[in-house]
Amino acid sequence: MKQGLSLRVSQHLALTPQLQQSIRLLQLSTLELSQEVEQMLDENPFLELTEERAEREDFGLDAVDAPVSDGDRLSEEADFAPHSIADYASSTSASSSNEDETTPLSGSDEPDWEGDGTTEMTPDDGEWGVDAKAKTNNLDDDEQKDATELARSGESLQSFLHRQAAALRLSAEDAAALRFLIESLNDDGYLEDPLAELAQSLHPADEEQLHELVHHFTVALGLLHSLEPVGVGARDLGECLRLQLRALLTTADEDGELDRTEVLQVALAICKQPMELLARRDIKRLVQAGVGSDALVREAIALIARLEPKPGRRFMDVERNIVVPDVLVVPIGKVGGMPKFRVQLNPDVMPRLKVHDIYANVLRNHKASSSHAGLQQRLQEARWFIKNIQQRFDTILRVSTAIVERQKNFFTHGELAMRPLVLREIADELGLHESTISRVTTAKYMATPFGTFELKYFFGSGLGTESGGNASSTAVRALIKQFIASESPKKPLSDNQISDMLKEQGIECARRTVAKYREGLKIAPASLRKAL
Repeated sequence: MKQGLSLRVSQHLALTPQLQQSIRLLQLSTLELSQEVEQMLDENPFLELTEERAEREDFGLDAVDAPVSDGDRLSEEADFAPHSIADYASSTSASSSNEDETTPLSGSDEPDWEGDGTTEMTPDDGEWGVDAKAKTNNLDDDEQKDATELARSGESLQSFLHRQAAALRLSAEDAAALRFLIESLNDDGYLEDPLAELAQSLHPADEEQLHELVHHFTVALGLLHSLEPVGVGARDLGECLRLQLRALLTTADEDGELDRTEVLQVALAICKQPMELLARRDIKRLVQAGVGSDALVREAIALIARLEPKPGRRFMDVERNIVVPDVLVVPIGKVGGMPKFRVQLNPDVMPRLKVHDIYANVLRNHKASSSHAGLQQRLQEARWFIKNIQQRFDTILRVSTAIVERQKNFFTHGELAMRPLVLREIADELGLHESTISRVTTAKYMATPFGTFELKYFFGSGLGTESGGNASSTAVRALIKQFIASESPKKPLSDNQISDMLKEQGIECARRTVAKYREGLKIAPASLRKAL
């Protein structure tokens, strides 16, 4: 084997610390960005939050990427001016002019990243978390408690039941068994585990002790069924419905409502049948099973439909996802008979950050040395962070403006006028990569005259039309929803009929596609929509 020397020229993309941070910030949601800013404020002394509405200072890439160790050779204005994004939102209202600005991931920006992360500028890349992963919504217990305080619906199901159980005069054994069952309920208020398994989980010493535990749990289960909300502690849906019907039947007997009592008895008989018959509303099979006449069965099914299948639902500790829009779309009148919209960033989501003047000036007045390398790196990091946040909102605004331009009909007429749109179209128009558009449109929201939508909502595939054009899948879903909303309750439209109606509108949509869209809209099939 002969050895030799050769030269080879190649190109490769290096993910510098600044580029990694830019990509990470771009894909964060508003809440995650707020957490990232808070963490950076805690870690970096050169970064501060300002309440002032100072004008945005365009300090440029040169000042950001310049080595801090050579700061004494740079002008004071370029190197150490306070870099603020306090009023960035007001200065970035959508217009055709700002679409020419480049973004951190555009091809034209690649030369600006060269030189980032060199040993001269960043003595230790790991110092400010180059490999740090994007933050998530996972919070510590204390933080989560504060964040969801307003979303809590009062006390929990267990607390509500314990409070009722405390009013009962029970022996120590029965009280302990009832307390154990209450703590074994799931979020819906059901007792999923059999009593024998619950008793076995306490590791009884012998068979006799096991039977004694099962006995106490059986007594406690009867007590649990007597508590509010009615139906709590049921082992399955049928038992949950039967518990509620028995409570209604007791009230009807006491009030002497004979007609209502008869319907409740039929409903009880229905709930003792397989739940599949009730789910399919198979009236013919239920009548054949001898539960009652056709009219009574229909009335009983309507009564059952008004019961609560999940007794613990109103006690669920559900976090309400409050959506804060990143972009605002506001109508500003008409130009040439056509409505015109202004696209602007939401100033409430813009972090008001700037470089700390005093600390930056103190560091400038001391000659750069190895002992100040860490502080110099922190100052550089603060500049990068502000710049990357500005570029993040630049990109969001550019993409949002392009979406509004493409979907003008939606902002005028609603979702029925939505046109087909894919990520590639916006990427080609703005000169960005398709993955960048995907990051920008994920977990970013736009407030429109028709509501607040995720940016991804405005993208959808197209269905063929008779004229040779395409109809947006979003518009087709809206049309299906409109058809079903105007249907006769006694004769609901089948998927085949909806498909034929769409063909009459010139849209080629197969029955299976209609079924898929209907299920995506969480609309039941025709057999379950039919009024009894």
